[in-house]
Amino acid sequence: MQIFRNTVFCAVIAGLFAGLVLAALQVYSTVPLIVEAESYEAASPANDGHSHDHGDAADGHAHDHGDGWAPADGAERLGYTILTNIVGAIGLALIIVVASELAGGIAGWRQGLLWGFAGFATFVMAPGLGLPPELPAMPAADLGARQSWWIATVVLTGGGLALIAFWRSLPIALLGVALLVAPHLWGAPLPDSFGTPVPEALHHRYIVAVTVTNLLFWIALGMAIAAVRSRFNLGASEPADGIA
Repeated sequence: MQIFRNTVFCAVIAGLFAGLVLAALQVYSTVPLIVEAESYEAASPANDGHSHDHGDAADGHAHDHGDGWAPADGAERLGYTILTNIVGAIGLALIIVVASELAGGIAGWRQGLLWGFAGFATFVMAPGLGLPPELPAMPAADLGARQSWWIATVVLTGGGLALIAFWRSLPIALLGVALLVAPHLWGAPLPDSFGTPVPEALHHRYIVAVTVTNLLFWIALGMAIAAVRSRFNLGASEPADGIA
C-alpha cells in the first residue's frame, strides 16, 4: 500500500508541474496557430457541420467542430486546456514512474532527463512520423484507424526501446529495432484526400511548435519525477545499471 501511495503521489506532483509547464508553452506556441487555422475551417465549404477530430494526442488538443458542446473561447477554453494537460500529464507520469521503478528507479536528474527523452520518443516522435499533428480544416483518416495505429506505435516503440536499453544481447537488440520500425513499415492510415485551405507554412509552424513544446514537456516531466522521488525518498531500490 505504501508503494502504491508513493507511486501515485510522485505521479500527481510531477504531472501537475509538467502539465502547467505544457499549458504555459501552448498559450504562446500552439494555441495561436490553432485559432488561426480555425478561421480557415470556418470559411471552408467542406465545413458542413459534421464532426471532425483534429487532435494531436501528444499536444493535448482535440477539436470537435461538430454539433456537440465545446468550451467558449477565452477563459473557459483556456481552463479546459489546462485541466486536460494536467490530467494527461499525471497519467503519463504514472506510466513513467511505474516503468522506471520496475527498472530500478530514477536516481538523479540525468536519469530523469533520459526517461523524459524516452517518453518523448515513444509518445511524440515515433507516432508523429506517421501521423503529424493536424490543424482544424485539415483532412484526416478514420479516427478509429488513427487511434489504433497510434496505440500500436506507442506500445511497440516503448517495448523496442526497453529491449535495447535493458538487455545486453545482440539478438534482443535487433528485436528491439524491429519493433521500432514495424509500425512505420505497416504505415499509418491516410486520408482520402489531402486538400486543405490551411497554408503549408502554417502547418509546418504548427508541427515545429508541437514538437518543441512536447520535448520541453517531457524534459520537465522526467526531471520533476526525479526531483520528487529524490526529495521525498520515494524509491525503495537502487537504480538499474541499464540507465545512465
